[in-house]
Amino acid sequence: MFKKILIANRGEIALRIQRACRELNIKSVVVYSEADREAKYVKLADEAVCIGPAPSSQSYLSMPAIIATAEVTDAEAIHPGYGFLSENADFAERVERSGFTFIGPTPEAIRIMGDKVSAKQAMIKAGVPCVPGSEGALPEDPKEIIRIARAIGYPVIIKAAGGGGGRGMRVVHTEAALIHAVQTTRAEAGAAFGNPAVYMEKFLENPRHIEIQILADQHRNAVWLGERDCSMQRRHQKIIEEAPAPGIPRRVIERIGDRCVAACKKIGYRGAGTFEFLFENGEFYFIEMNTRVQVEHPVTELVTGIDIVQQQIRIAANEKLPFSQRQIQLKGHAIECRINAEDPYKFTPSPGRITTWHAPGGPGVRVDSHAYTNYFVPSHYDSMIGKIITHGDTRDQALARMRIALSEMVVEGISTNIPLHRELLADAKFIEGGTSIHYLEGWMTQHKR
Repeated sequence: MFKKILIANRGEIALRIQRACRELNIKSVVVYSEADREAKYVKLADEAVCIGPAPSSQSYLSMPAIIATAEVTDAEAIHPGYGFLSENADFAERVERSGFTFIGPTPEAIRIMGDKVSAKQAMIKAGVPCVPGSEGALPEDPKEIIRIARAIGYPVIIKAAGGGGGRGMRVVHTEAALIHAVQTTRAEAGAAFGNPAVYMEKFLENPRHIEIQILADQHRNAVWLGERDCSMQRRHQKIIEEAPAPGIPRRVIERIGDRCVAACKKIGYRGAGTFEFLFENGEFYFIEMNTRVQVEHPVTELVTGIDIVQQQIRIAANEKLPFSQRQIQLKGHAIECRINAEDPYKFTPSPGRITTWHAPGGPGVRVDSHAYTNYFVPSHYDSMIGKIITHGDTRDQALARMRIALSEMVVEGISTNIPLHRELLADAKFIEGGTSIHYLEGWMTQHKR
């Protein structure tokens, strides 16, 4: 096992990794920008090193600064968390070349799964069902693009091969709009991701977003840890997640889970990962794989009792998975609400000083957050300041506990999306379960403030 790990991230995930390290008796090195000097995890770290000014391009995205810090602090491994450099194959490669262990998949696996076109091709070969679409990137010839769209059937969606986080997508309903949409998405993809390649898929009208969490070690063992429903989202950004997914028969879930495990073994995957699917009319369609820990990993931890972050560290240290698929049992139901520093209805960021922070408690309540009273929320990063996760024997109990937790939570000095969560937890359709990825945006239109 490692003696010291460098955490190459910030916010609640930096604190989450730090806690996993402390439980494993591993010293942690935290890197931070000037804007994060007063963060909780910086104060709690065994060592903390400032690596640059507030802009992430000069701090959290600076590969030389992170690797140099690992060298001077004698860290043995680097955990990238999520976002920033977590799915950057070049970073993983540089970490390994510099003599450190990258706590994540191999650079090759990140490259395959990071490019949506190669990921889809790999999944087709592994027998994982995919959304009908173009075979590879779209050609330059407009006539050929039109032919492909006609074969798929409208509406179609144009996606950036190197995209992610809900960016680089455009829905096309008519042939007249097709070529312009392809050209625009190509230009955006080149500017945002450094890769202008785009591909085309059938646009599913009313799907749910279901994901399968996997763990794979370096000894060709792999398991899946149940599923999560992440359909409550706005502009492809998740707001509420839960496990297991309500209303989907277990045999259907088990079939897709087993295929994900087989795919991991086929591509030689290691570490934690998440297969993301659209689910419509009883069918799963693969859309992408995230080769890192997810924001919503706590709901899976609560229903399985497995610490995913610790398992990432153990796998990187070449340990075997301590459980088989048969030993993984799902118990109860868990729900996560992302708490963002933003206007609850306009979604405009609300940075500033938190004058009061009171976190909820009680049975089955977990709060993952780096915030505290008098903490200053910087304007330079993602607006998420924490997550409330509740667990119960049933979905109804998890919902009841979440309502209580949201009623107890007090954040003053800035705006948060807690009022939105309180309303959604009282919404009849959400209480029923099984809403589609478009539900929240329709709900927002009906409840305009």
